[in-house]
Amino acid sequence: MKKQYDFTQGNILKQLIGFSGPILIANLLQTSYQFIDSLWVGNLLGANALGAVGVSSTIIFTVLSFIIGLNNAALTILSQQKGRDNGEGLVSYLNAFVVIITAMALVLGILGFIFTDGLLSLLGTPEVMMEEANRYLRINFLGILFLFGYNFISTVLRAIGDSKTPMYFVTIAVLLNVVLDPLFISVFNWGVDGAAIATITSQGFAFLIGLVYVLKRKLAPFTLPKLPSWKEARLIFHLGIPSGLQMAVISAGSAAIMSVVTTFGSGVVAGFSAAQRLDSLLLLPAHALSAAVTSMAGQNIGMKNWDRVSKIAKYSVLYNFAIMLFVGVLVLFFAEFGMKLFIRDDTAVQFGEMYLQIIALCYPFLGINFVLNGIVRAAGAMYQVLVLNIISFWILRFPLTALLSKLFGEIGIALGMGLSFLISSVFAFMYFRYGKWRKKKLFETSK
Repeated sequence: MKKQYDFTQGNILKQLIGFSGPILIANLLQTSYQFIDSLWVGNLLGANALGAVGVSSTIIFTVLSFIIGLNNAALTILSQQKGRDNGEGLVSYLNAFVVIITAMALVLGILGFIFTDGLLSLLGTPEVMMEEANRYLRINFLGILFLFGYNFISTVLRAIGDSKTPMYFVTIAVLLNVVLDPLFISVFNWGVDGAAIATITSQGFAFLIGLVYVLKRKLAPFTLPKLPSWKEARLIFHLGIPSGLQMAVISAGSAAIMSVVTTFGSGVVAGFSAAQRLDSLLLLPAHALSAAVTSMAGQNIGMKNWDRVSKIAKYSVLYNFAIMLFVGVLVLFFAEFGMKLFIRDDTAVQFGEMYLQIIALCYPFLGINFVLNGIVRAAGAMYQVLVLNIISFWILRFPLTALLSKLFGEIGIALGMGLSFLISSVFAFMYFRYGKWRKKKLFETSK
């Protein structure tokens, strides 16, 4: 049986490092999943096929954002039940999540399959890509239950203190996808359909292997599904909806910032896009810490151990600052090398290098947002975190980027982004320190 942490006791820093490490590796693997898919499609099928997959992936990411929202709700509720040592409550809410997530996956899968044409048209998909994008997206909607399933199993295990087992499930999915992609695309000559089938097959296999493994080893208290109570469903949606909206705010904010970048021409757009790809990798440690502290704080909030919650916050902020400062220093020296991994255009590389070097030392402050918001989220204060994200993107990041780019030109994009990281970390700290998130009460009784 894999190690499950009891975060209500023991060495906090040791637990933080041991628990967040596998989450970081799983996130890296998940990122490589999309990269490998695009690599095979682009090289074997060409630019139009890659574009079709890219457009479809935008819709899939939106669905995945909703899944992340529900999983954040699951992480909060289940980790608190674990901390309260409420076995009956853990089983009951776990059952409720299984029923609700399964029902929503089926409904989304059916609706997505039916309205694929309309969704792609809304995104302005070029006619030359429409047919392949349609087929790719429909196949993914047919397998959406697998995407929901293996993400949910990982979330459940992390809530009860096991981050290593989910890492193995993601590894299985990635390795299988690496083998099946060229096999289905080229050898079987299934084209874009083959890429989609490889994706849902690898996810489905990882889900089934994960489910059998968890049930056989009794790693989580799954039971035969039954309809959840209204109280359970209401709490799940009360936390899940604002958590899903957070991702919508982030996606819309990113699109708004891109509208500022596009005013500086194709070279800056290409450089910014490549820099954002690097960003997504460089910020993975902060994302992993955010997920880890949600589980750790959730267990302690469940048993009202506020002193330990404060210590978790202190250690996680310091650990984040050290890691992200190290990442920032590396970026200062290797920004040009990193840019040239993605793009060779001189103008794009020059802008991307400048952008990364300016914001590099601001990464620790963005990490503070992730960590402190993760702890607040563990208390169930999802609407408050939603507001903090709105402040971060729409009151700070977008306006500052727009303003400073007008005042200083393209360098203002980096200055605006970096300054927003710094100021938003102050907002996150102020709410963590003085906000009423500690008074949030998810359950009627405490055990």
